[in-house]
Amino acid sequence: MSALATALPLAFAYLRERLLSTMLNVILLALGVATITAMLLTLSQSEQRMERDAGGIDLVIGAKGSPLQLILSAVFHVDIPTGNIPLADANKLGADPMVRRAVPVSLGDSYRSFRLVGTDGGFLELYGATPAAGRIWGKPMEVFIGAEVAKVTGLAVGSKFVGSHGLSAGGGGHDDDPFEVVGIAAPTGSVMDRLILTSLDSIWDVHEHGGEHHDEDREITALLVQYATPMAAVGFPRRVNAESRLQAASPAMETARLFALLGVGISALKVFAAVMMLCAGLGIFVGLMNALDDRRADLALLRVLGANRRVVFLTVLAQGFALGVAGVILGIVLGHAGVEWAGTTVEKVHRVAFTGWTWVPGEWWVAGIALALSLTAGLFPAWRAYRQAVPGLLGRN
Repeated sequence: MSALATALPLAFAYLRERLLSTMLNVILLALGVATITAMLLTLSQSEQRMERDAGGIDLVIGAKGSPLQLILSAVFHVDIPTGNIPLADANKLGADPMVRRAVPVSLGDSYRSFRLVGTDGGFLELYGATPAAGRIWGKPMEVFIGAEVAKVTGLAVGSKFVGSHGLSAGGGGHDDDPFEVVGIAAPTGSVMDRLILTSLDSIWDVHEHGGEHHDEDREITALLVQYATPMAAVGFPRRVNAESRLQAASPAMETARLFALLGVGISALKVFAAVMMLCAGLGIFVGLMNALDDRRADLALLRVLGANRRVVFLTVLAQGFALGVAGVILGIVLGHAGVEWAGTTVEKVHRVAFTGWTWVPGEWWVAGIALALSLTAGLFPAWRAYRQAVPGLLGRN
């Protein structure tokens, strides 16, 4: 029988004998692994979602205010707008030679917390949205809804509904101006799935209540811009920001700034998780050292019965490794389950989902570090057991 085949059953028997200590070490290591795993999953999915939601948008033009708020409201649709800008100014900027595509966006109303967005066909091109049922809107008061909207609300082609004032549930309704669903978009995996799209005229008609207005008097919330050339990024935003009523914000820069603002908290959580893992490693080390002192008679008996030094070494080392494997498996399961639970809860409130049913490459590093820590914690006790001779083991019992 090989040394490893002899050592493994002995290692598991020793761990079962000290069950409480074993469970505490496993749980402590698992909590550290779970914390880092949950952060990796959440950050990875957040970055991917923001990249998809930006939809290739190079610049957002809106009213003066917070650039981050402008991006969050006009691109990710999770904040209130900074205000409105004149349609005439937006049209002038959209016609600039540096602009390849300019998509107007008009916000203000919602239906069951899903936002009503006045726009044009360019918005669908940004996200590659196509009809899964029905067609794209063609006239005022017709809407084209995202896949998530249809799933949650039960709206279908031909359904009619009344929008509410404001961007969340609870606002007064436009009872005299019902919208009709004429199409449902195929899932895109982007913010498009959570929006209700209609024409700019629909938004204006609802809020103007039949009053006569000219284009020069009308306003939109923001303009989503794609550059015609990379050189546009140098001078075009500066020119927009020189206008007293307008500001230009880059989705890439603002999302990077957002993650930088979150970075302090994320770093603190990482340090906390690392400390838990180190404490688990220290616990494994202390536990194995104490067990080695308690089991001198057992080890001596093993040696007398013919077990060589390698069996003793592997028995102790296998205990540390087994604790590491159990902690890693439990930690990864807890991390994924926690993200799945949190994602389901967040989705109900903010319509933004996270899933635990995915894997990110960084998890391999977490598992590897945790296992290496466990092995390292077991090396010195194993080496000490290897070095001790039978007389020395017997002499202190």
